[in-house]
Amino acid sequence: MQLVWFRQDLRLVDHPALSAAVRQARQQNQTVEAVFIISRAQWRRHQMAQVRERFLLARLNELGAVLAELGIRLHRLEVDWFDEVPAALAALVQARGARALHAISAIEVDERRRDAAVSRQLSVPCHFVPGCCVLPPGSVLTGKGEAFKVFTPFSRAWLKALAAQGSTVLPPPGPVAAPLGWQPMSLPRPTALEARVLADWPVVEGAAEARLTQFLERAVLDYESQRDLPAREGTARLSAYLAAGILSPRQCLAALQQRLGRLPFSRGEPGFAWLNELIWREFYRHLLVLEPRLSMDQPFQLHTRALAWRQDEAAFAAWCQGRTGYPIVDAAMRCLNQTGWMHNRLRMIVASFLTKDLHLSWRQGEDYFMSRLVDGDLAANNGGWQWAAGTGADAAPYFRVFNPTTQGQRFDPKGDFIRRWLPELAAVPDAYLHTPHDWLRIKGLRDYPAPMVDHALARQQAIAMFQQLE
Repeated sequence: MQLVWFRQDLRLVDHPALSAAVRQARQQNQTVEAVFIISRAQWRRHQMAQVRERFLLARLNELGAVLAELGIRLHRLEVDWFDEVPAALAALVQARGARALHAISAIEVDERRRDAAVSRQLSVPCHFVPGCCVLPPGSVLTGKGEAFKVFTPFSRAWLKALAAQGSTVLPPPGPVAAPLGWQPMSLPRPTALEARVLADWPVVEGAAEARLTQFLERAVLDYESQRDLPAREGTARLSAYLAAGILSPRQCLAALQQRLGRLPFSRGEPGFAWLNELIWREFYRHLLVLEPRLSMDQPFQLHTRALAWRQDEAAFAAWCQGRTGYPIVDAAMRCLNQTGWMHNRLRMIVASFLTKDLHLSWRQGEDYFMSRLVDGDLAANNGGWQWAAGTGADAAPYFRVFNPTTQGQRFDPKGDFIRRWLPELAAVPDAYLHTPHDWLRIKGLRDYPAPMVDHALARQQAIAMFQQLE
C-alpha cells in the first residue's frame, strides 16, 4: 500500500504526491490510502483562526468522500503537537502495511522539522516532493546562488525560469480500487461567522475552479484598475482556496494562459497585473524556505530588531475592534472580524496604521490576522506585514507611510465600503465621510470615536524610530 499524507494541499488536481503514489501503486499492484493529521494544540500555537480550522475540516470531509469514490481510504489522526506526529504515522504505517509515504513538501520551519522527524522514524521511504509553488523554492536564485531580497529582480528571474521550464498541471487520478464507504467526521453546528465563511467559500473543489474561471472571464482584464477598490468585486477571491491547497498556483497559471491564449510576460500586457500577484505569492514562499528565521518571529532586516515598538494594549484593542477614529481602518477591521477575510489594499492600510501610526509591533498584527483569517498563510501574512512595517524583504522605505484618510478618499471615494461596515456613519455626507468628526460634532453625535492619533505627528515619530537605527 502507498500512503499519501495530505496537509495544506486538499485537492485531487495537480497533486504531485498523490499522482506519484497512484502511479507507484499501479506499477506494483498495490492499493492507495491517505491520511490527514489534526493537531489542534499546534494549530492554536500557530494562531490558526477558528474559521480556518472549520473551513479545513469541512473540506476534509468533502475530500474523504471524493477519495472514497476512487477507492482511496482517508484516515484521520488526531494529536496535540507536531512532535507526536512521527509516532502516530509510524503506527498507521505498520497497521496498514504501507510501503512508502508520499507528501508535498512543507515550507514553514516547524512543519519542516516535523517532516524531518517523520523521515527519521518511519521504516519506509518518505517522498516529500515540491508542489506548493509554480517553481520550487530554491530554484530561483541570484547569480551568486542566494535568495533574492528584492521582488523586481526575483520576478524577472522567475519569469525567465518559467519561460524556460514551462508549467504542467497534473490531472486528477482515476479510480485505483472499488468505491469505498465514507463516514465524515461529526462537526459542531457552525457559528454564525463559520456559516458565513462556508457560504462565501464553498469547500467543493469544483467551486474553487469555477471561481477562478469566472474571475478570468469577467474581471482579469480590468484587474489592474479595479483591484484596489474594496467596494467592488475586482479581485479573484481565491486566497482561501490557495492557502488550503484546494487550488494550486499552477492551475491558476494554466487557466490564465488558456483565457488569454498565452502568458503575459511584461507589464502592460493584459493579465500581467494578476500574474504579478501570483509571483508575489511565490516570492514570499521562496523566502520562507530560504530564510527560516521568518517563521520564528524574526525580521528579514535583522537591524530592525532594535526598533522601539510601543506596548499599549488599549491601543491594540481599539485597532482590533475597529475603533481608531479613521473610517477606512475601522471598516476594514470590522470586515475582518465579521467575515474572516480582508481585501488586500485594506490589509496594507491597516498594517501601516498599526506600525506607523500606533507604533505597535508588526508581530502583534501578524498574529491577530492569523487568528481571524480564513486564508491565513504564514508566508503571505508575514511577508505583507513586514513589507508594511519596513522590516522585510523589498519593504516599503521607512519614510513611506500610508495616510489613512487619503487612502480612504482614493480607494473608497464614495464611501460605499465604509458605510457598509460602519453603520454609525451611514448618514454622514460624502464630503465629510473620511473625516467625519466635525460633522458629527455639529450634529451632536458621539457614536463614532475621535481619531486616536494625529497622523502627521505619528508619521514623523515613525520616521524618527527608523532614523535612530542608522
